Amino acid sequence: MDVSNATVWITGASSGIGEALAYDLSRRGARLVLSARREEVLHAVRDRCARPDDHLVQPLDLADADSLHAAANRVLDRCAAVDVLVNNGGISQRSLARETDLSVVRRIMEVNFFGTVTLTKAVLPSMLARQSGHLVVVSSVVGKFGTPMRSAYAASKHALHGYFDSLRAEVHDDGVRVTLVCPGFVATSVGDHALTSDGTPLGEVKDVKPTGIPSAECAEAIARSIEREQDEVYVGGWEVAGVYVKRLSPALFNRLIRNFSH
Repeated sequence: MDVSNATVWITGASSGIGEALAYDLSRRGARLVLSARREEVLHAVRDRCARPDDHLVQPLDLADADSLHAAANRVLDRCAAVDVLVNNGGISQRSLARETDLSVVRRIMEVNFFGTVTLTKAVLPSMLARQSGHLVVVSSVVGKFGTPMRSAYAASKHALHGYFDSLRAEVHDDGVRVTLVCPGFVATSVGDHALTSDGTPLGEVKDVKPTGIPSAECAEAIARSIEREQDEVYVGGWEVAGVYVKRLSPALFNRLIRNFSH
């Protein structure tokens, strides 16, 4: 797929992977729709993109499911078509499963899974009508295996894999492609906003130092996966090996993951 002149809608575009992807795709010639909750930050991101006047800002809250169809209609009215929808927005978690309030689990699922599915269902009919489109879901390596302190987050990402693997098979003959991207550790501020057991963001509890590959490196890999129309791609460092260890030796993986913390 040639992304130049394509319309690409990115959620979670105000920071981290989404922000870096906006810069990368704008340099490749894409026209962007930038979404997140903080409208003023989105305008700042747009101004730093190549050709800022070509891009649209559409504020969006994935936790507000009732607003997503209206947002999609506004975008489709302005852009005529969305060639690529990058479902990148989401929240993380850092708390033990036994201590995490059920309301926190529900919030993570509402944003990461139901918000993503709802927005996809709002955009998908227009892709099916054109017999063309690309759905990109930024999942995580913990969409392939669970780790301590991330039970609800891992559950939400596993759910995305089940849903979008099924959807990929259903819409292939309709010209719509589905790519699942599984980053490992990426140096972003996502850890600052990860929810603790009572829903308090981790950054308010302690100083969080981002670790992992640069967000620009992750964004470049995502852009390449879109151009190549890959079904699934893993991006990161040594932690990506966990996908293959679990597949080849589940017992070994289970012993290793018990001592994991990051």
